[in-house]
Amino acid sequence: MTRSKASEEAAEAESVWDLRLYVAGQSPKSVAAFNNLKTLCEEHLAGRYRIELVDLIQNPKLARDDQIVAIPTLVRKLPSPMRKIIGDLSDTDRALIGLQLRPSRR
Repeated sequence: MTRSKASEEAAEAESVWDLRLYVAGQSPKSVAAFNNLKTLCEEHLAGRYRIELVDLIQNPKLARDDQIVAIPTLVRKLPSPMRKIIGDLSDTDRALIGLQLRPSRR
């Protein structure tokens, strides 16, 4: 691994993850998505994440910003590149791969 690659990975490990979860009120899937996201973040990003919860029942126009077509949807704003995961995040492995916290098994 090159020095710049190693320092790049170290900087990413230190950075704060900016996550936005789009939900629809207190629906069972929305509540499950939030709870699953909190658990995932505490286990894999302890102290290095920020979650913004966007309720599209209260603010439906906000769905346009990130082109949300289904809910719940998680948007990883930072670190770049932006990533989207649709669903309640109950499949932890799939969520970790989608967030690029774990490499895919190809």
